[in-house]
Amino acid sequence: MAGADFAGLVAIVTGGASGIGAAAAELLEARGARVAVLDRAVEEAKSDSRLALTADVTDDASVRAAVDAVADAFGGVDVLVNNAGVGAIGTVADNPDDEWRRVFDVNVFGMVRVSRAALPYLRRSNAASIVNTCSIAATAGLPQRALYSATKGAVLSLTLSMAADHVREAIRVNCVNPGTADTPWVGRLLAQSDDPARERAALEARQPLGRLVYAEEVAYAIAYLASPLSGSTTGTALAVDGGMGGLRVRPAGAPTR
Repeated sequence: MAGADFAGLVAIVTGGASGIGAAAAELLEARGARVAVLDRAVEEAKSDSRLALTADVTDDASVRAAVDAVADAFGGVDVLVNNAGVGAIGTVADNPDDEWRRVFDVNVFGMVRVSRAALPYLRRSNAASIVNTCSIAATAGLPQRALYSATKGAVLSLTLSMAADHVREAIRVNCVNPGTADTPWVGRLLAQSDDPARERAALEARQPLGRLVYAEEVAYAIAYLASPLSGSTTGTALAVDGGMGGLRVRPAGAPTR
């Protein structure tokens, strides 16, 4: 049954205390999974049924301890959602080396660390799946997003390589490519701009649907990729971007000829 497709499975969601991660954790739990949220601040993620562990994806020891704790508590790991990430604004000239290192450390190396720690448990699962949160920025040239786009391009390539490396171990690896999503994280990025309201309007206008993506919509895509019902889906990047990646629509009010 699709409504209980995760019954008996254990899922880890990094960055699961807010935004897309929180929506994914809630949905996976609703569909039968035992869910563990890993985040630097987990107060908002705590519930009677959900395990919430403090972990920093830039710290290998912290990651390994948290993943082991999940496996000890729930008896294994079947699904890993690599969602933890940070943003960056600017052209290639605007961010100093330290900022490049910091964002890559979270967005790319963080996924490596958590995946590496989870692999021994995933190899024992009959429904092993990894879903990485990538971005439309991996495939579309976005202004003022050089550093962020570079990390997400790396995530896309990493996803494909991992899918090839682990397909014979029956571990599926996919990624979801959201457009700009209406999350607290995006809200913080907008707050850094000179005119947040104008910047938000511009972000909404560049997506053919005319609005930002909802976190819950991305969560449904994550659940699809992670579900045992999608057992033949691996090495796939699923766009949830309001048509931004593939559509070229006329501006509102423009003539049709």
